[in-house]
Amino acid sequence: MKNILKFLAVFIAITVLSIGCTDLDETLEDRLTKDQVTAANVSDLLTELYKTLNDVDGSGADIIYEHTTDVLIAPTRGGDWDDNGAWRALHQHKWDSEHSGIGGRYQTYTAGLFSAIDLLQYETTAQQEAEARFIRALYIFWITDGWGQVAMRDPGAALSEDPYVLSGAEAIDFVISECESIMSSLPANDSPWVATQAAAQALLAKAYLNKDVLSSDRQTFSFSADNMSQVISNCDAIINSGNYALESDYFMTFSAQNENSKEIIFSARNTRGIESGGVQGRYYSVLHYNQKPSGWNGFTTLADFYDSFEENDTRRHGEVADVKAASGLDAGLLYGQQYDENGTALEDRAGNPLFFTKESPIVSSGATLETSGIRIMKYTPDYENVDSPENDLVHFRYSDILLMKAEALLRTGDSAGALVIVNQLRSVRNASELSSITEDVLLAERARELYGENWRRNDLIRFGKYLDSWDQKEASDAKYLLFPFSASQIASNPNLVQNPGY
Repeated sequence: MKNILKFLAVFIAITVLSIGCTDLDETLEDRLTKDQVTAANVSDLLTELYKTLNDVDGSGADIIYEHTTDVLIAPTRGGDWDDNGAWRALHQHKWDSEHSGIGGRYQTYTAGLFSAIDLLQYETTAQQEAEARFIRALYIFWITDGWGQVAMRDPGAALSEDPYVLSGAEAIDFVISECESIMSSLPANDSPWVATQAAAQALLAKAYLNKDVLSSDRQTFSFSADNMSQVISNCDAIINSGNYALESDYFMTFSAQNENSKEIIFSARNTRGIESGGVQGRYYSVLHYNQKPSGWNGFTTLADFYDSFEENDTRRHGEVADVKAASGLDAGLLYGQQYDENGTALEDRAGNPLFFTKESPIVSSGATLETSGIRIMKYTPDYENVDSPENDLVHFRYSDILLMKAEALLRTGDSAGALVIVNQLRSVRNASELSSITEDVLLAERARELYGENWRRNDLIRFGKYLDSWDQKEASDAKYLLFPFSASQIASNPNLVQNPGY
């Protein structure tokens, strides 16, 4: 098994980084044959493939999906969080093709994609094949969403061959075809970290909802009634299954006990002390040095987003009992004076009150150098092992299904039906009932419900708002609707074409 996993690791490195030479390719292909891979090996490889879905968070998916939007910012604090302006470039849409955060995310997604492709060359059961194909489709969706083209190989293809490239339209059609083809081979119900029929239906709903956008230049598009009908159909399949429901405790779905959440459709499993992906970065990146655990004092949200919540909306502020008892930390958006587990007011390193302000200058200084900005505490710490927590990383959950259905209804003229769904969700979140609904209202509701879950960029593009100005960002050029490839990525695969404007 160690040899097989070693081969897989080398395969990915060769494929993604293109450290390619003919002799090495031949050596790799001679080292391991299909006959050498047993059923047990395939099972282990599938387990390893699932673990790549944790790498998505460990490598910082929020860098491209949240930091480039109006809900997350990384202020420069003196000598901290400058990184040659890399974080400011994300928020203000000023990145170039060599931005390491963007290039690193492409490497991570492509590595996961090729892990799935590699597994599919071996003899599998029907369910194993379906699960691997689902994960392959999920990576293709993410890459398409970010870069608009996908480097692909067929299972078993020679490593010496340059990957061919799917356009955005081809890639989204592939995702849809794959999910529909594998549906009957996936389990109807299983643990949330196993690809099920509901997971495939959730990905199908996402694919159909974004199909018209991802098949276009992302500026000029219209929503097909047929595609919206497919969104509704796939969402209804999940809703009518009876396997999922909204949780009355919003933050339970992101806690160390979230494997029990009725909302989670598909997640990446984290096992305390063994496999943690990178979910701990969600709380380390926002907490101050003097909080528990001692954080990196980095990311904040913006005042406009905080103010979009009603005061009693449980998504803005909540508590996870064991977290509160261990540290004094609240859940949600941390604003104002912070306290420890004994109720003692905390201070920053200069002895000032640790009072998180609404204002979050992109370059912070003065008395609020360490305290500027409201902090997002959605994935709460697991104090049994803060460095390797139990919190599973959520990829698809039930409230998103409801909101996707509402959006499809709204886009096909059924605003009344959309309003009913949104008000049902708001009722559970202790928010007041809306009297009407528009695209802007629905977009804002998606932000309140799904902040910190890597969907904001996708939403803003689909609603035509991604290039708009927002706090400390001017209106941006259309080239930023797609991420660039680095020079080394282009050089490694002559079939890739740099996206316009880079």
